[in-house]
Amino acid sequence: MTAELEYLGKWLSEPSVIVLCVAVLLRAPAAVRCQQQRGIWLATASAALAMLLNLPSLTAFALHHGILPHCIPLAKNLLGVISADAVLYFIASSTISSRLLTAVLWLTTFSVTPTLLMLTIVADHGPQPGIPDTSSPLPSLAYWLILISTHLVTNTLCVHVCWQYGGRAKTPLLAASLRLFALGTGFAGLYWIALLMHLTMGSNWPLPYMPLLMGVHGLLRAAAILTPLLLAVQGAVSDIKTAWNLWPLWRDLVKSVPHVALTSPRTRVRDLLWPGVPRKLIVYRKVIEARDAILVLSDYITPGVLSRARSHLAEAGIPDSNVDAAVLACVIRDAQQAKIKGTFPRPHQTNLFIGGSGDLASEKVFLLELARAYDSTAVHSFTTR
Repeated sequence: MTAELEYLGKWLSEPSVIVLCVAVLLRAPAAVRCQQQRGIWLATASAALAMLLNLPSLTAFALHHGILPHCIPLAKNLLGVISADAVLYFIASSTISSRLLTAVLWLTTFSVTPTLLMLTIVADHGPQPGIPDTSSPLPSLAYWLILISTHLVTNTLCVHVCWQYGGRAKTPLLAASLRLFALGTGFAGLYWIALLMHLTMGSNWPLPYMPLLMGVHGLLRAAAILTPLLLAVQGAVSDIKTAWNLWPLWRDLVKSVPHVALTSPRTRVRDLLWPGVPRKLIVYRKVIEARDAILVLSDYITPGVLSRARSHLAEAGIPDSNVDAAVLACVIRDAQQAKIKGTFPRPHQTNLFIGGSGDLASEKVFLLELARAYDSTAVHSFTTR
């Protein structure tokens, strides 16, 4: 089992780094715009760079092009400290005052990093930093103890805060994002605990599991920062589905009342691909234009159409839960025919209304129900009878 896990960890090293780097690039625009996301993004980005420098293929490439052997491990460890600083920044900005935040960042950024550099310089650029099995750690024991303790402290704080705030999150996706980040940080913490055991006690049994711990850490952190993107994609897919389902009703309404439309109706597919308005407003536009068209058509309702529509739908066996939308669909089709025939408008003889509480979400739900009723056989038979 140990050999299989070691093989899995080594195999996972490159895919996990690739996935993490892609996630960092995808979330970079949001991190630039939103200060709340900047800390968690910086922590993930610096961790991705550190993991990238740890890949054997990149190390071999760097050595082939004349980069000194000790530079790559040193850069990897310093990026790890920067990642720890970013984790502290994320924790402090979420929980404590800016004054304490500044003190924490000064303590880590301007004490740990220079100390590691100084210990490396004192070692006179000897062999690359590492922990050999049979000799003293390089460049020194103090170097590794400072590095490991910095990671363990920040990782412990991060896991505690993210898990705690994940339980208080208002949305399931936010809770999932925080807890995925906590789990990923927890696996990184196990990696550093394993390294500490090897350093202080000479234990070799955790070594085969360390690549797997770091690989899982990368995948979990990638999933954590991609969760908001998943929410955005989910919202976009929902809007596209809503716009697609509303299109037949909206097209007939704006053809009957052209002046309510911001732009001329296009084909169903073209309207989704090139909506003529910002894509995030496509559903809002259709709801508002459909509502305005229905209000205009209220002036063309023929006398007695409501009672005739209810009688017809009762004969058709429409359930009571759907009857309001079906009645309104019948009245709309009747008003459209009256307007086409040139009936003189009579202002608001009957007031057609949109169901719901008046907000966009409730009107969207009711219009979707209305669109289904509008294309139903019962409503078509009412206007053709």
